[in-house]
Amino acid sequence: MTEQTADQTARTLSLAPVEARDRIAALDALRGLAVLGILAVNAAAFALPFMVYDDPALAPFPVQGANATARWAVEVFFQQKFITLFSMLFGASIYLVGGETGDAARGGLLRRRLLWLAAVALIHGLAFWYGDVLLLYAWAGVFVSLMRSLPARRLITLGLGLTLLLASLQAGLALFAAHGPAALTGEFARPQFTPEMVRQTIEAYRSGWAGALGQNLTAWLVLQGTSLTVFVFSTVPLMMLGMGLFKSGFLSGRAPTGLYLALAALGAAALALLGVLEWRELTAPAGRSATGGLGDVVGAYPIVITLGYASLVILAATRGAGVLVAALRPVGRMALTNYLAQTLIMTTLFYMPWGPRLFGRMDYVQLWGVVAAVWALQLVWSPLWLSRFRMGPLEWVWRRLTYGRSLPLRKAA
Repeated sequence: MTEQTADQTARTLSLAPVEARDRIAALDALRGLAVLGILAVNAAAFALPFMVYDDPALAPFPVQGANATARWAVEVFFQQKFITLFSMLFGASIYLVGGETGDAARGGLLRRRLLWLAAVALIHGLAFWYGDVLLLYAWAGVFVSLMRSLPARRLITLGLGLTLLLASLQAGLALFAAHGPAALTGEFARPQFTPEMVRQTIEAYRSGWAGALGQNLTAWLVLQGTSLTVFVFSTVPLMMLGMGLFKSGFLSGRAPTGLYLALAALGAAALALLGVLEWRELTAPAGRSATGGLGDVVGAYPIVITLGYASLVILAATRGAGVLVAALRPVGRMALTNYLAQTLIMTTLFYMPWGPRLFGRMDYVQLWGVVAAVWALQLVWSPLWLSRFRMGPLEWVWRRLTYGRSLPLRKAA
């Protein structure tokens, strides 16, 4: 063994997970908010066929009255906002774990971390739920890990610039679909799925383990194809932006208070505009657009609202409002455990053979009841677990595999 190799081995063995007292409160609170917010969006994907997720007109229940309002709340306050936040935070974690590109020991640690995350993601996606996002994060993280030594300003400029460019393309497509020539836009409006296909999917999920697993595998393959060709182009810039915001001190609360307030105000304005536009669409006569595609245009820029949400949480974590942060931090410290626990709870309820198989039987109002119950459970159980243990159970497994050695889980008496 050469002296350089010996030094690198010693450096690797000296690395260890960050102690609870050294964790950044704002980051943990933001992760907690993100993992809870993601469930509000994912609930429909757990409980209903994937084609209903994009087209509520195919839902096996009337999307009217309270049901329409329940879906409106998801579209306005949650859709794309919290997965955007989760992606940014993952980018920050890549730098927290891997450090600069010249740090060989930490770089190796990061590669093992992403490798084991991919293994967990494959089990999660293939055996439980097709909507897994961890595999996308694992291989998108490989690309972002190569940029760890870029300056914060360049990461922010590239990440935010590409994010806004992609949003503008999406907004342009929305306007084209609303106002373009009928001969061309007719393809956008032509339905790809039918109520009969929805009925068959619901029956398959309820039929038992084999039927549910077959449907899940089909949807997983479709989603992975989309991830490889579409989602990576939006996820990588968001991770770059998150890494840059961390390196600049924004995510840890070191930016000027005025900047956080300005972003919060901008986010609130965008949220209010989106809410009004989506409500007009909701109350418009069937088959008609009340906004001419403007709702989809504003909705294409979730980053504006996400940065507003993040600014409020960072201000709460660094300038007061300790109750909010205290509630969210334990959930965020166990983000992987809580994310996968959400899958276990929801799949048990909706299509696993050991559960009641409620797939296709709950409307949007009832789904909100399930989401609220899971939120309450995770807000309670996370601090209870961490009162006795150093980290979440799956965080412990992931870190033990990453570091390649035994790590303490239970707190000292």
